[in-house]
Amino acid sequence: MSRTAVGAVPTETDEGRRSRAGVHVGRRQGESDLPIDVRRRVDRPDRSAVVVEAVLDALPSPTLLIDADGTVLLANTAWDKAADVLGDDRVRIGVDGDYFAMARRLYGNDSSSTLIDELRALSRGERPSVQADYALELPNGTHWIHLQASRVDQAGQVVVTHTDVTSRVAAERASDWRARHDTLTELPNRAHLHELIDAELQQPDRGPVSVLFLDVDGFKDVNDSLGHDAGDDLLRQIAARLTGSTRSSDTVGRLGGDEFVVLCRDCDTTGAEALADRCRASIDRPFDLGGRMVRLGVSIGIATAAESRPTRVRSTDLVRDADLAMYAAKAAGRNRVRLFTADLRAAVQHKATVAAELRDAVEDGQLVLHYQPVLHLPSGHCTGVEALVRWQHPRRGLLAPADFLPTAAQHDLMAPIARWVLHTATRQTAAWAEAGLHLVTSVNISAGDVTTGTLVADVHEALTGAGLPPEQLVVELAERSVVEDVERAAAQFAELRRSGVEVSIDDFGGGFSSLGQLVAMPTGLLKIDRSLVAYPQGRRSQAAAAIAAVVALAGACGVRTLAAGVETAEQLSLAAELGCTFAQGFHLARPMPVGELTGWLTARAGRPVAAVR
Repeated sequence: MSRTAVGAVPTETDEGRRSRAGVHVGRRQGESDLPIDVRRRVDRPDRSAVVVEAVLDALPSPTLLIDADGTVLLANTAWDKAADVLGDDRVRIGVDGDYFAMARRLYGNDSSSTLIDELRALSRGERPSVQADYALELPNGTHWIHLQASRVDQAGQVVVTHTDVTSRVAAERASDWRARHDTLTELPNRAHLHELIDAELQQPDRGPVSVLFLDVDGFKDVNDSLGHDAGDDLLRQIAARLTGSTRSSDTVGRLGGDEFVVLCRDCDTTGAEALADRCRASIDRPFDLGGRMVRLGVSIGIATAAESRPTRVRSTDLVRDADLAMYAAKAAGRNRVRLFTADLRAAVQHKATVAAELRDAVEDGQLVLHYQPVLHLPSGHCTGVEALVRWQHPRRGLLAPADFLPTAAQHDLMAPIARWVLHTATRQTAAWAEAGLHLVTSVNISAGDVTTGTLVADVHEALTGAGLPPEQLVVELAERSVVEDVERAAAQFAELRRSGVEVSIDDFGGGFSSLGQLVAMPTGLLKIDRSLVAYPQGRRSQAAAAIAAVVALAGACGVRTLAAGVETAEQLSLAAELGCTFAQGFHLARPMPVGELTGWLTARAGRPVAAVR
């Protein structure tokens, strides 16, 4: 250890002993060998100096003892080695050296001035300690030093310890980086993106800020067909392409899944559209996934915050608006770019309002059923009805299914609505049977009803509660919904048919038809889509050929057919002529409330429809 003085200068004997031990001894110029206080106790050496030296030398971190002026009084062994370890002579300072001058060289004027002022205040007893972290740019890299200083005695001497915390800082920075970035693509994650956008929006006198919200079209198909490893590779390639398509001032981030966001600084709507087109063009190029070339599209929404205004715009608002525009791009056909407009937000707010009201409507009895008659063509008699839900809104009046069912599907309300329809329709059918009107009632279900796996239990519960025989119920599922999960739908349909409930596939021939699907699906009835039945003027022969093909296909599989959407006497006649078993449509009757339908059925009891005789 290098030393000058600590409290008192040791006797010659002590000095000689420390010289033999390899301890460096120093003394200020003009300093007496034996100060008065020591001279009076020459036979009893002051042990405090020895203790301080031993304690400092035992410390593993480079440590100095300095006085109020920054003069180095003691330097421990770890300090002597520091210059060699760090590879920089700027930290090589010994006894009688100027610590404050070294601090200025290492930490810069601003940081060192603050440090020196704090150390002097510590020496005067005006503060309990000093702590600070400093980054040192050294030949062997950046080192982080944690400085800690404490006052030793009334003389104002200060012990300054320097601990290398580079590893800890690196670990903390790595952890902080991981918390702010997506580990797969190394792009800023959702939380960090919002921080960056908010920081940009809060800049004074900023220019316009635009946000691009991108959703990759077809990514799920790649994940499902090629596996998650290929999907991860694809996401990394997409991230690289987007980064390469943007400006150096822009920031590309990943929200999650196949959703990306681009923060465009100082970028108006025109510039954002040009940038979106470049991003779309980059995604349009084929991707090489393990030797397999894959082509994708991307739907992009744009929202722009104009130059800074008194009213603060938040990142959540801007990203939400861009998200709405992206969904508008998808609805318009995908692989498109759309700008946010106030109408999009109003539409979403309206849907949210409708969803909230619809939840109450199910519980408050605002839903009603209208029934549309189904004609048995061979006999010309009405043998059944289809139950169709309506919403008797307290302010908007009677709403058709198209006005609220899409919103119900988006807000997980289809299941409670379907259960309500099942229970209401079965009870009404049982009531008609008690009155002497024996009808078969069809009820529509959604793909969600099949996915939950509770369809069979829900149907049986409704039948049991109403006391209705299963033969008087038909469960209908749209063909496009069957395609979503053929195996699960087939299993539940088979169980329903075994119990006596008939199963119908709706909208058959509307674009999703498959011979394999028809063979695999346990169904007893096909509803031919209205697009075939209500044929355009002059296309009777083509419509007839299509309907005949469906009827023949169904007959070969032992399935009956129903012509839906019959709007004219000619269409009704053609359906009967081509062998359809049932028909339904406005030409026969519109959907009616219970009271009106009961009168309609009673008036026509025993009277066949003349047009199909």
